[in-house]
Amino acid sequence: MGVYSFIDNNATWSGPGGTISLGNGSGAAEEGMTIEYDDDIGHMDIGADGVVQHSLHANKSGTITIRVLKTSPINQKISTKIAFQRASAQNYGQDVFSIQNSVTGDVITCQRVAPKHFSPLTYAKDAGMNEWKLNAGLIEPVLGGNVF
Repeated sequence: MGVYSFIDNNATWSGPGGTISLGNGSGAAEEGMTIEYDDDIGHMDIGADGVVQHSLHANKSGTITIRVLKTSPINQKISTKIAFQRASAQNYGQDVFSIQNSVTGDVITCQRVAPKHFSPLTYAKDAGMNEWKLNAGLIEPVLGGNVF
């Protein structure tokens, strides 16, 4: 029987403007982080006579979503990194984002990463979270390297 815990995740966002450690101890919101592809792996067409045609898509781009508590010091680090990268195109789109889970053996590496937009800001009864989105030009996942 497998067991998962967020505390076994280590995530890093590095590139121009510094390196930010995420995962356990970063003030992550319950919703954590999400990595999602932009495109399907492939497409299937069915001809009028029922013959199947598959198309394999080369696109491996996607979106990384980082969710941290409003009071997390990570928000200041992320906003500073974004400000630095917005100052010049020379600093943009060169980041690497990676997540490793020491128990499951999952390793996800994202390259050509850049901030997509600044977190929406909500000030309400409860503090809530900030949600940061990044574009990733190339996502390479390897899941379950340590699962027996």
